[in-house]
Amino acid sequence: MLPLSILSSGKALPAHRVTSAELDITLAKPSGYVEKRSGIRYRYHAGPDESQSALAARALDDALARGGIDASSIDLLLSAAGVQEQALPSTACRILDLAGLRPGTPGFDISASCVSFLVALEVAAGLLNAGAHRRIAIVASDLASRGIDWGCPEASLIFGDGAAAVVVERGDGTRGIESYRLQTFPEGKAYCEIRAGGTRRNPRVGVDAADFLFRMHGKRVFKLSASVLDGLLAGLLDDAHVTLDDIDTIVPHQASHLGMQHVAARLKVAPERVVDIYATHGNQVAASIPTALHEAFLTGRAQAGQRVMLVGTAAGLTVGGMIIRL
Repeated sequence: MLPLSILSSGKALPAHRVTSAELDITLAKPSGYVEKRSGIRYRYHAGPDESQSALAARALDDALARGGIDASSIDLLLSAAGVQEQALPSTACRILDLAGLRPGTPGFDISASCVSFLVALEVAAGLLNAGAHRRIAIVASDLASRGIDWGCPEASLIFGDGAAAVVVERGDGTRGIESYRLQTFPEGKAYCEIRAGGTRRNPRVGVDAADFLFRMHGKRVFKLSASVLDGLLAGLLDDAHVTLDDIDTIVPHQASHLGMQHVAARLKVAPERVVDIYATHGNQVAASIPTALHEAFLTGRAQAGQRVMLVGTAAGLTVGGMIIRL
């Protein structure tokens, strides 16, 4: 086990709640169309005056307040966003500008799309156990609504905005990461993408307005991820020397209503063992897993001594999972 203790968690949502009924009207669709297609009752979208970094700072403030943690005790901030606030500099530095941490506190970005939070937890655990840091804040924030192409129902109706944060330290070694796996299959690199924003598509080499919007080939994503997910889950359990019966709660990436159903069916577990907040949050990209984990803490489904499995799929195509003893 790689020692890691989660001291506290928190979340933040934009002010504007968007119901599927409202989207039916906005998109000129029949009543019930959006909820039927998306599986969402409502989600939250940021207004033009709200920023990704400000939402992240609010989530961190919430985590610090809930844990009674002094902001000055944080000696590293990791931003685990699927899409950064801008190409340069890091989103972490923009969060630090608002978070009220000690001046000079270091921060950097970790980007692995929807499973960025899992990667950040593993990186944080490594740094803590190496003695490089004593207490780390991990914040995942995404404004998916800024990249929505409303002309594509498959890639627009499922998303919501949000942020979540955790504060971690090494602890006494009685709790931590029992297994972790991350696999990338680049044959799926074009299945989920935003083409612009980097060096590949920009004004120097050519760019279209549509290149700044999210594109997805849902059936291809599902087919490829379904073909590799069983192996990932089996490897996670084997590495931790446990069976699925030893897992108290499963926290999946809230990808879609069909994806949530697929996870429960694939694992053959009772629905109550799977944290499902999709209908009221949507797919929040990298913020999905930590927001669902925060919900598990709040509802008592993730408690000290229990095992929690975090699992998700991401652009790349990447699949990742982690088993944590709390």
